[in-house]
Amino acid sequence: LRLSDRRKALAKTSIPFINLPFCCNPTLSNRIRDFISVPCCLRDVSNLDSRNPIWNQRPIIHRMIIKEFRIILPMTVEEYNVAQLWSVAEVSKNETGGGEGIEVLVNEPFDDEHHKPDPPLAVHGQVFDKGQYTHKRFYLANKVPAYVRILAPKRYLEVDERAWNAYPYCRTIIENPAYMQENFFLKIESMYVQDKVDEPNIHQLPPEMLERREVVYIDFVNDPPYSHSDYDPNCDPTKFQSVKTGRGPLIGPNWWKNTDMPIMCAYKLVTCEFKWWGIQTRVETMLQNQERRIFYNFHRQLFCWMDKWHGLTMNDIRALEDQAKHELDK
Repeated sequence: LRLSDRRKALAKTSIPFINLPFCCNPTLSNRIRDFISVPCCLRDVSNLDSRNPIWNQRPIIHRMIIKEFRIILPMTVEEYNVAQLWSVAEVSKNETGGGEGIEVLVNEPFDDEHHKPDPPLAVHGQVFDKGQYTHKRFYLANKVPAYVRILAPKRYLEVDERAWNAYPYCRTIIENPAYMQENFFLKIESMYVQDKVDEPNIHQLPPEMLERREVVYIDFVNDPPYSHSDYDPNCDPTKFQSVKTGRGPLIGPNWWKNTDMPIMCAYKLVTCEFKWWGIQTRVETMLQNQERRIFYNFHRQLFCWMDKWHGLTMNDIRALEDQAKHELDK
């Protein structure tokens, strides 16, 4: 990148000293520029001038953002198992094309001998040692903000998603092994519970994490969409009514109260870490916002697609997943 382009990109990162005149000290300026343009894992600070006041500032202690998203849904936990798998396969097909999208690398059972999760899946007093393991690759060059595209080459904008689905618990880990390696991860731990919509600590977080956790209820019926382009009139829970179940439309701010519909809650704990000095908090905040957007849009679709997935069996789902993988591979 040209220096002018790099300065423009870095100016958006809110680094306190980014507006220092680069011409005032060319040697120091080049060293600052090189230092802030690489991830933490690649920096060599041994030759920085410790006499300069920039490097004598008290270090900023970064605290990883932890959010627990809760989505209340009008269905049983058993129905949701089929619903989410069918909807994920459908979304994967819609998101793939033109060299962008999703590639399914592995989709097979896991146990203590094959694809064993580390650490083991244990939550809410239960240990889950069997389930379905998936490994997917996402191609994101056209799906990230411009300042990220400037700082990261296209070949590095590929992320791997590994998921251990031991329903009703699932752990998903997203990483960037080609570039960020251990300096980036996004973890989603999901637990699905019937009727209980306000469990205080479903993921059994230790006190220090519980103190930092922010609980966010996502009302997929009444919350406004992330952007105007996200709104789909065919996936509007306030207008949809299921022919098969009679559920919907969902009306009012407390649509789940005083109803004869089954009610469940999806508890999704999201933790992420992006160790790139200068844009760490900005990117982690962006990732958390995007996860909220994904959960919101996905569950609007999932509910309004009810007549497409309701009544399917797990054998039907596995057959659809195999078909979807074949289509994605093409």
